[in-house]
Amino acid sequence: MSKPNKLTWDYGSPREYLRIHEKFEMPPLIITCAITGGWQGKEANPNVPETPEEQAKSTLEAYEAGASIVHVHARDPKKGYADAVGSKEIYYDINKRIRELCPDIIINNTTGGGPGMSIEERLQAVYAKPEMCSLNMGTMVQRGLVKARTGALKGRDKDQQVETVFKNTYTDTERFAKEMLDHNVKPEMETFQDGNWFLIDNLINKKLLKPPYWVCLVPGMQSATPPTPWHIMNQTTYAPPDTMFNIIGIGVHQVPLTTFAMIMGWHVRVGLEDNVYYSRGVRAKSNGDLVARAVRIAKELNRPVATPSEAREMLGISKTPTKY
Repeated sequence: MSKPNKLTWDYGSPREYLRIHEKFEMPPLIITCAITGGWQGKEANPNVPETPEEQAKSTLEAYEAGASIVHVHARDPKKGYADAVGSKEIYYDINKRIRELCPDIIINNTTGGGPGMSIEERLQAVYAKPEMCSLNMGTMVQRGLVKARTGALKGRDKDQQVETVFKNTYTDTERFAKEMLDHNVKPEMETFQDGNWFLIDNLINKKLLKPPYWVCLVPGMQSATPPTPWHIMNQTTYAPPDTMFNIIGIGVHQVPLTTFAMIMGWHVRVGLEDNVYYSRGVRAKSNGDLVARAVRIAKELNRPVATPSEAREMLGISKTPTKY
């Protein structure tokens, strides 16, 4: 890294914040792009990448715009790419294509998967040689409508109401963390509410995590913490030392919350998984556009944007990108 910026600090200390801000010592901003998700696809926005080829191309656009990390969801070709799938082979294929186009981007596979997936299906992403994986903390209840796929789209011929329990118990999170530790995969701990810190503490106490702890706050999901600055600041007060925060803003909350995160010295995730719109009523044209906007905002806030090499050093990930 070009400057010895402090990566973590006492986030609840106004004096510490002012010192870092006034000396321009905010750490370089790590931008993650979640290129596609496990719920909605092209039926919500035709620019959402679904096939392995589309995901690799979309990652290249995000990478060239300034993303250091790509967050990957595999989709099921047998179902017309409408739904998520747990397949080591499909994840490996996507990862390999991404690496061919983006030589040093950090590849982060989801273990959240999609609605109704088993623990074993969700774990398949860990075995496809990613450098990071999401590790979801705590259980949520979710309900949503996924639209029919019409015209050339296949896999869902009518609107479908989905109601599910996204289960992540102590035992589940221990299993995911152990598999990631054994496969040298950095966990991206996605937290949804204050009580999730009990599960993180449990993993730290059992030595299943290595610092720095990369914690993604995901406010605004159903049955999760509301997406306000007050709720987010409250979540950070309980963080253990050596915690780095990443903010995931959902839908209309993406730009306000990621901007807030930049001001606070945290990091951000953008992308079509979390928000299919660029502005009110206007669908985003690409993941690259969403990343480019985050870069522009960061520059206006005097926040340097991390390169993949800098992000690797900050996160304690190997400087040598995984080969496929």
